[in-house]
Amino acid sequence: MAKILLAEDDENLGFMVQDNLEQLNHEVVWYKNGIEAFNEFQNQSFEICVLDVMMPKMDGFELASKIREQDEFIPILFLTAKSQEEDRLEGFEVGGDDYISKPFSMKELGYRIEVFLRRSNSKEIGFSDETKHFGSSVFDVKNLVYRCDDFQSSLTQMEANLLNLLLKYKNQLVKREVILETIWGENDYFKGRSLDVFITRLRKYLKNDSSLEIRNHHGVGFSLIISE
Repeated sequence: MAKILLAEDDENLGFMVQDNLEQLNHEVVWYKNGIEAFNEFQNQSFEICVLDVMMPKMDGFELASKIREQDEFIPILFLTAKSQEEDRLEGFEVGGDDYISKPFSMKELGYRIEVFLRRSNSKEIGFSDETKHFGSSVFDVKNLVYRCDDFQSSLTQMEANLLNLLLKYKNQLVKREVILETIWGENDYFKGRSLDVFITRLRKYLKNDSSLEIRNHHGVGFSLIISE
């Protein structure tokens, strides 16, 4: 069970999403515009955010950016009618973790929520509460913090999951399909593009450590190379 923030201005869709997720034993708090949703986000504690992209007063992308300023970790899932690739990628760039395109089945939405909950349980992909040291870097697994010398950054849950997976197979090729199935629960074209966005994010953090390189094996996968 999770407490879910739902921001959706469509009355019919909002009601159906809330009703179906509550039937899965989740607590769903529904807001009908981005401003209202953000105001309440600051006053309540949520485990997942489900955000419509096209909303009055504040759209889903702006709302996600503001949520990310407040919380680096909470999973964000976009509901979008937009089909253009650049629109979907914008969602990842502002801090989103996944999206689902309208029209969608409630069964699929429930599955996506369950994937988030499972992935947030770090033990599923080999996490432990230990602090990992590699190169000149430190990964505080429990608190989702990456450090190198004077640089420190909080990671989102998806960024942390990806880093952990690459560390698990350090200096080895991890195929794209393995990463996508493990982190996102499925392998498709758009999830593959989102993976590229998350790899870019990790590279920005790891560039502070000259002993680290995320190597791209074109069309095949990635490897985290740690120099001695």
